[in-house]
Amino acid sequence: MRFAIFSDLHANLEATEAVLADAHEKECSQFVCLGDLVGYNANPHECVEVVRKMECPVVKGNHDEQACLGKSSRDFNELAEQAINWTRAHLTDEDKQWLAELRMTRQVRGFTIVHATLDTPNEWGYVFNNLDAVASFTYQHTPVCFFGHTHVAGAFVRDDGVRRVKTEQLMIEPGKKYFINTGSVGQPRDGDPRAAYCIYDAEKSVVEQRRIRYDLPKAQRKILDAGLPRLLADRLELGR
Repeated sequence: MRFAIFSDLHANLEATEAVLADAHEKECSQFVCLGDLVGYNANPHECVEVVRKMECPVVKGNHDEQACLGKSSRDFNELAEQAINWTRAHLTDEDKQWLAELRMTRQVRGFTIVHATLDTPNEWGYVFNNLDAVASFTYQHTPVCFFGHTHVAGAFVRDDGVRRVKTEQLMIEPGKKYFINTGSVGQPRDGDPRAAYCIYDAEKSVVEQRRIRYDLPKAQRKILDAGLPRLLADRLELGR
C-alpha cells in the first residue's frame, strides 16, 4: 500500500493539484494530510474543499486553528497575521467548522501523524534538530510518525541515539523509530521552491521524498490580485 503524505498546503491550489496529480501517477492509493491547509496563499476555501472531498485522514495545523478563531495569535508574525485575517473572510462557515473539528494527532494503518510535535501537539512547537526530536520520540508509540510545520523536509531516527537523516529514499528498519517531516506543499522554506511531499510504501518499508514543479507564477499572481502582501508572492519563488 502506497501512501501520499503531505503537509502545509497553505492555500496554494496550484501546488496542491500538482502534488496530487504526481501521487496518482505514482499509484498512491491512500492520502494523508498533516494540516495547515490555509494561510499565506490565495485559495483557502478551494484547498479545504479538495482535501475534504478526499475523505482522507487529516490533522489540525496552527493556521487551521487560527482560521477558526476570531482573534489574533501572539505566535503569529505580522505577515502571517495579515494572511490569516484575509483567510477568515474567504472561508465558509462550513470550512471553519470542519477545520475546528480536526484532531491534533491520529494513527493511520500502523503509523502516527501530527502537525507539529507529539509531546505538546497543541502548543505548536518546532522540531529542527536532534534535541527537539527527543521529546516527540518519547510520545511516539509507532515505528513511524510523519509531521510538518517547519516547511523543511527531513527525518530523525532513534536507535542508540537520535540523528538526522535525509528522506530522498529512506528505508524503515526494524527496531528503530522514525520522525519524518514531509516538507511543505504550498510554501517550502528549504531553498527549493518546488512543492514537497512524501510517498510511504508500507509493504516495502520505504519513504521517498518527492519534489514537484507547479505553476508558481499563477500562484503568485493570485496572491497579488487578492491584495495579500507582495512578500508572500516573492518568497514562493525563493523557497523561503
